[in-house]
Amino acid sequence: MGENWVVIPICRSERRNLLDPSVLQLNNKLLRDWLVAFLKDEVIRQRGISKVVLGLSGGVDSAVVAYLAAEAFGPKNVYAIRLPYAISSPESLTHAELVVNDTGINCETIEITAMVDGYRLLADPEMSGQRIGNICARCRMTILFDQAMKVGGLPLGTGNKTERLFGYYTWHADDAPPINPLGDLFKSQVWPLARELGVPAPIVDKPPTADLIKGQTDEGDFGLKYEEADSILNLIIRGFTRERLLAMGVLEHSLNLVEKRLDGTHWKRRLPTVAMVSDTAIGEYYLRPVDYR
Repeated sequence: MGENWVVIPICRSERRNLLDPSVLQLNNKLLRDWLVAFLKDEVIRQRGISKVVLGLSGGVDSAVVAYLAAEAFGPKNVYAIRLPYAISSPESLTHAELVVNDTGINCETIEITAMVDGYRLLADPEMSGQRIGNICARCRMTILFDQAMKVGGLPLGTGNKTERLFGYYTWHADDAPPINPLGDLFKSQVWPLARELGVPAPIVDKPPTADLIKGQTDEGDFGLKYEEADSILNLIIRGFTRERLLAMGVLEHSLNLVEKRLDGTHWKRRLPTVAMVSDTAIGEYYLRPVDYR
């Protein structure tokens, strides 16, 4: 199949510009049912676990996972943990509470400032905001895994496909949970799913942010909107060349931004590289039957 071809489900009666955001539209009712079934299968049937834990940030991704989990396991089996740092926005806590009140899931707030600053003040009081953000993310994940052990549950991931392709997360933190229902959804596909699930409008409509610096937004960091980034990413990972994308009308500046993030973060989407010295290397030669699914 040549580079000019792409497999995208569209109505037979229409031909659309492949850069149009509508190309990524999904049947959100079907998607909702599928993700709930996925969670039940992976957590209950495959692992024999009935409880889950997730970090509830007040953003749309974790809110969507909370709603899906409440539907899959029942509210009493879902444990949401709010994990604010000293500079976290109070609005984030308020928005997380909207989710808790609407779904009826369990919720606990664990302040991570002492945990993060205990290390920061000892190691480097002048450390950069990026380093502090990475420490926050890894502290949060440490807590989520411990809370999961406390209740006999499993941590759920909340990262979306755009973040994963852009490497816009902390390695061995946001990507650490063994189950992630949103990992194959672009950010622009998460918002319609959120509306399908009934996530409160203040959460769905606000600009996505890592909530580390006042006024910071994801799209500000990227230099382009999620919808534009997702349209470009969707075609790059389907095999469209740079030349073809430019001929289709993709802005060179936007393409450069997307390619730089995609190419520069490939290592974050792989397990640690192991030197192979046998024919039984785990994950290379040794695979359980379930790994072939």
